[in-house]
Amino acid sequence: MAEKTNKRYCGIGGQAVLEGVMMKNKDQYAVAVRKPDGKIEVKVDEYKASAGENKFFNLPFIRGVFNFYDSMVLGTRCLNYSASFYEDEEKEETKADKAVNKVSDGNSEAVFSFLTVALSMVIAIALFMVLPYFLADLLKVYVRNDSLLALLEAVIRILIFLIYVVAISLMKDIRRVYMYHGAEHKCINCIERGRELNVENVRKSSRQHRRCGTSFLLFVVFVSAVLFFFIRVESPILRVGLRILLIPVIAGIAYEIIRLAGKSDNILVRILSAPGMLLQKLTTKEPDDDMIEVAIASVEAVFDWKQYFKDTFGYDVDDAAAVKKESEKVSRELEEES
Repeated sequence: MAEKTNKRYCGIGGQAVLEGVMMKNKDQYAVAVRKPDGKIEVKVDEYKASAGENKFFNLPFIRGVFNFYDSMVLGTRCLNYSASFYEDEEKEETKADKAVNKVSDGNSEAVFSFLTVALSMVIAIALFMVLPYFLADLLKVYVRNDSLLALLEAVIRILIFLIYVVAISLMKDIRRVYMYHGAEHKCINCIERGRELNVENVRKSSRQHRRCGTSFLLFVVFVSAVLFFFIRVESPILRVGLRILLIPVIAGIAYEIIRLAGKSDNILVRILSAPGMLLQKLTTKEPDDDMIEVAIASVEAVFDWKQYFKDTFGYDVDDAAAVKKESEKVSRELEEES
């Protein structure tokens, strides 16, 4: 069903972490984690975009590369923070920690986070960019048409991505992360529909969102398939190199598509967003109320949604009459959506 026209872009985004949710608003982000004792711990901090104020780095198709890098770094940082609450015991500083601390002025955590991101990137490039090429190349014995081989490579790349998503969704711990992922989306959808941010309204909101990282990755796969179909070279070494060198271009294009999807609701955007929204049925799960409470805590730590409602919808949450009127409107909308 088409989304309501009263939905408004709020600018916040986030991700699920271990037993929690991270929400980011401009340079500020919050990580809310449900600790083993049941209490919610909220950490608020700042993360400056790597592109900074540089106008060139913030140009369309270029900004997406830096945004992707920032998402990886901040995501890793937040995952490590959430995991720290579930370590069996305090880890002793290893020799490696001491050595890295010594050469990095005590910034071993930042160094290891960078190395984790770098290793993740290498694995992702090998799995989703290089492997499909070699698998398709094995079919050259049976397929002599270069265009058909390019299409087969694209199909293999999509299949590998889908198999990866399905495989990790079967893991118990990942399933809980996907539930928190659903809570994150539900909170943002609730706000962007102008519905008061509480457990009941969040529970009734959609767990799918167009600006999701899952949709971004799927756009990366599709954009790469199109580029590799039209950009070809004869040398096998250059073909592999090209697939690696074009990653920033692919990320830049995919970012602009998903940015447009988050702000527009025309028919073309809905068609482009449909595969990603469908895939989110796998990467998001329905959260329980405790998870929704964690997501709400993360939102409220960095985003004044009440002021946003006043500025965007002309709706004062603290006005009893306005609350009643809005509640009736929400009820009607939910009935229409169902």
